[in-house]
Amino acid sequence: MKTNFSLVPKIVRQNPGMAANMAMSFLTARKSIAVDRRFRETTTKELSLIYFRITPLCNLRCVMCGQRGVKGVLKGAYALEESKKIVPVERYYKLVDEIAPKKPVFYMWGGEPFMYPDFMDLAEYITDRKCLLSVNTNGTFLAEHADRIVKNKWHGIFVSLDGFEEVNDAIRGKGSYRRVVEGFNAINEAKRKYKAHLPYMGIVTTVSNMNYLYLHDLAVAAADFGLSWHIINLGTYTNDAVIERHRQFMRRELDTEITCLPAYNTGFNEGIDGEKFKEILKKVHATDNGYPIITVPVINPDKIGEYYSDLDVIVRDNCTVPWSQANIDYNGNVHFCADYPDYVLGNIMDDEFFDIYNNERAQRFRSVLKNSPNGLFPGCVRCYQNMLCGHRRPGY
Repeated sequence: MKTNFSLVPKIVRQNPGMAANMAMSFLTARKSIAVDRRFRETTTKELSLIYFRITPLCNLRCVMCGQRGVKGVLKGAYALEESKKIVPVERYYKLVDEIAPKKPVFYMWGGEPFMYPDFMDLAEYITDRKCLLSVNTNGTFLAEHADRIVKNKWHGIFVSLDGFEEVNDAIRGKGSYRRVVEGFNAINEAKRKYKAHLPYMGIVTTVSNMNYLYLHDLAVAAADFGLSWHIINLGTYTNDAVIERHRQFMRRELDTEITCLPAYNTGFNEGIDGEKFKEILKKVHATDNGYPIITVPVINPDKIGEYYSDLDVIVRDNCTVPWSQANIDYNGNVHFCADYPDYVLGNIMDDEFFDIYNNERAQRFRSVLKNSPNGLFPGCVRCYQNMLCGHRRPGY
């Protein structure tokens, strides 16, 4: 079976309206990429998805996190110092006005986005302009903001949850599971109160050697959460050899030093038994909760063990991200890669966004990527954005 036990046809039959909205959220970023990338090597007119890593602060310390985890780049007092550099909400309002005519999906994350001081006001500003807003959160602040979230018609909420209570709390912090469930309950109650169907809610589970054996327990528990999807993220992992190749490549081709990729050299991929995991995923996908359970990347089940044990193996190539997406960091820096923001295109505190999006640095990045072997940089082989937007390799 090479389709990763997809339930998409089923969800289309059961709820075509929800399926259409989900498709817009997940697939808008792909529109016109093939034409744009083929004929415009270094520039683009597309902007389908824009990420805001709106704050470096987070109230949890998830062990595998590339920001605040055991090897995270924003650990300890450093994140607090960095939080002094956050972009003021007035600049974000102006930025929304700049890019709203393109109608991209606005994707807010962090850190924990609710820790940005004016987050709820900014979210309302986006939805008032009839743009799709999706928020990635650890879910621990949902309950206290549920009423306003529903009234403001957020489109999607992606909540990080890595297992049933004991497993999740060992990874993300004691009490985090309970607070997520309380948040789901509060959102669902507000939706009933206002007779609303938005926001759609789903969970994102990051696979590690701490939780992969227990994913079915979470799938069963999640049946009562009022969800619209469950994404199983196979995880971003790397090793010393990949890091060194990437370091040398970025120095040589883009005059850039890297700091972020080493944060994913955590070892939490080690010891994952591919055969066991394949059987667990079969059981998970056979759990009929009425919504799709999607593994990212979609992968041939027989290749799952290789995904974790051989981090040099390419499962997605020809990354398309820089031709349709951009990331705004908490300090205003603009870059293409969400998790590896080392190569900065410019800063929205200094220039207009669209002046940055196709400037000389952006063109150089696209050109180097397009002409690199397999359309990838060495560090891209397990990048989550590439897993979503890259080209699926034969056999995987």
